[in-house]
Amino acid sequence: MKKLFVAVLVLFNSVIAIAQDMLTPVQYIEMYKDIAIREMKRMGVPAAITLAQGILETESGNSVLVKKSNNHFGIKCKSNWTGGSVSHDDDASGECFRLYKTADDSYRDHSNFLRAGTRYSFLFKLDVRDYKGWAYGLKKAGYATNPAYPQILIKHIEQYNLQQYTLAAANEVATFEEGKYQDDPEEKVVAEKTATPVADETSMLDVSDNVITVNGSKCVIAGKGTSLLVVATKNNIPLSRMLGFNELAEDGMLIKNQYVYLEKKSKTGDKDFHVTKAEESLYDIAQKNGIQLQYMLDYNKLWGNEDIKPGTKIYLKPGIVPAKVAVTAATATIPVTSAKTTHTVEAKEGLYAIARKYNISVQQLKDLNNLHSDSLSIGQELIISK
Repeated sequence: MKKLFVAVLVLFNSVIAIAQDMLTPVQYIEMYKDIAIREMKRMGVPAAITLAQGILETESGNSVLVKKSNNHFGIKCKSNWTGGSVSHDDDASGECFRLYKTADDSYRDHSNFLRAGTRYSFLFKLDVRDYKGWAYGLKKAGYATNPAYPQILIKHIEQYNLQQYTLAAANEVATFEEGKYQDDPEEKVVAEKTATPVADETSMLDVSDNVITVNGSKCVIAGKGTSLLVVATKNNIPLSRMLGFNELAEDGMLIKNQYVYLEKKSKTGDKDFHVTKAEESLYDIAQKNGIQLQYMLDYNKLWGNEDIKPGTKIYLKPGIVPAKVAVTAATATIPVTSAKTTHTVEAKEGLYAIARKYNISVQQLKDLNNLHSDSLSIGQELIISK
């Protein structure tokens, strides 16, 4: 019995050790996103598509094939392949797959393979941002035999927000002359009669090239749907620093047109006050006036969760707002209740999005929940007010 217990314990520990060595999709993306962006600039294959294919083909970097070959895209040898190879069971037993020295070599060969292949040429006539067209087009051209291949790619792109990596360099893709790049002769494939759907989105790359100054701080005007990574990349600023300048907890797509600051905002405004307009949040006012949100809240003796009515004066400098007025405004706009308000975290939600939803600051949300980082878990219950 003791031997059996020891054997089970050893097996359990082995399983735990293996699980700890497994990459998650997020870790895989973090490792290879820069290579995917570089390859898109070089050859024109959308970074979102490349990463989605990599996640699928390698099981997020954990498949047997990728571990023994560095082959991230399941590219087979073909008759004229002269490089190294490995044998692997796929659609048939003992098939020949290309062997690479590094993952970088695999990503580069994947771009060359698609660019040089005549059956994939129609894909490069699509907008690089049309990830749905690319996903269905790869299946149509015979890249994979799985009938659900395009749907899986699209799911990965949308679930992990891979489109932001395409948008980061969408205007930097090289142009090519027909037939300039060559690869091994392509095998004849009978394409399925499947129409390539047109993407249901318009261009989301809407960032002003003109850097302007608001209240002494440099910024750009970015449109709704713009990726924050795009703004950071175009202006050669680390994304984490830019998020800090704009008091944002996470990257993603903008939900409205707004100023995005490229350096730290001022602690005071360049005018005494701002008169609020309809549907303006306190964060909107801080961005429009180039002032740090927390300082603006302090000047007005506000918590950040108040319902500010149109026509309200929000002061942008210290020592101006009368104490009596500030207290009256706060007590009038904050509902008096003994019930505790909570929020259950859903997929893709971050601290900033939740804070904006309830019109409170990220720091208040952290303080209420004793949070020491920006990390959240799906299903986690957050206290919004006590």
